[in-house]
Amino acid sequence: MTFTTPWLLLALVPVAALAIAYVLVQRRRQRYAVRFATLPMLDKLIPKRPRWRKHLPASLVLLGLASLGLAAAQPQIDIRVPYERATVIVAIDTSGSMQADDVRPNRLEAAKSAAEQFVDEMPEGFNVGAISFAGGAEVIARATEDRDSVRQAIAAMGDGGGGTAIGEAVFEAVGEVDRLSDDGAASASAPTPTPSSAPDPAERIPARLVLLSDGANTTGREPAAAAAAAREAGMPVSTIAYGTADGTANIWGNEQAVPVDESTLRQLAEDTDGRFYRASSTEELRDVYQDIGSSIGWHVEPVDITPYVALLGMLLALVAGALSLRWFSRII
Repeated sequence: MTFTTPWLLLALVPVAALAIAYVLVQRRRQRYAVRFATLPMLDKLIPKRPRWRKHLPASLVLLGLASLGLAAAQPQIDIRVPYERATVIVAIDTSGSMQADDVRPNRLEAAKSAAEQFVDEMPEGFNVGAISFAGGAEVIARATEDRDSVRQAIAAMGDGGGGTAIGEAVFEAVGEVDRLSDDGAASASAPTPTPSSAPDPAERIPARLVLLSDGANTTGREPAAAAAAAREAGMPVSTIAYGTADGTANIWGNEQAVPVDESTLRQLAEDTDGRFYRASSTEELRDVYQDIGSSIGWHVEPVDITPYVALLGMLLALVAGALSLRWFSRII
């Protein structure tokens, strides 16, 4: 819970002082009764009733005052709210190392299958696109609500050859998000939009890049520069390091070791406020995509609960007054 005007929590100080005073008065009254009344007289002076009834109304009043003090500070809580629209780009490494068969039938085919299922399970209204990257990066499916076209593009991915251009894949995703934002701004603007006018970042459709690779960046622009561009575009990058430490692949006629390199992918996710995942099997990869899908359609939004806290304070005071009237024939 957070507060819009936390300094108004000082209103709780007199409530705490009142509670302390109540406890002190009750102890003083008890000592006074024992001092000036003989023990046989106590039974006549103090009626037989449950002791908790005596203190419950006052306790409820104090709780009600505390609730009103909290309400004065305008409390807020964070709740998960579903996005109505969003853009999700899937980027898959198609370099030669993705032909390693430590994951059956090989890393690339398993990654394609899991990505197709991931695309199919995206919420309605979401734009989904796909990028393949090896020595370079290419948008193979423009971000669209047409799931079939994106799945077909992913299924058609083949061996992209040598090199791993992780940074270029991120830049391509940023460009695709900018294209969607520009299209949206143009359709909602006047008939003569100015090409130089950029959409307000606050009005951008939320975007996320999900990037899968098994290696470090070997060509193209550096991932650090790409991370800065993704941050400016408001696009977190969730990365998946896929494969095992002992994977091998036939590259240019030679069997070569292609262990997974996690450091670049982990740093890219951290730099863009995304999440890093590790998957070494088809089952783990499907679980990763499922976890990403369950979080990607939601965002955290602060909700003001001031009216509810104030109402709680009033109800507690009303209950305290009703109980006091019922038990002691007075309001408090």
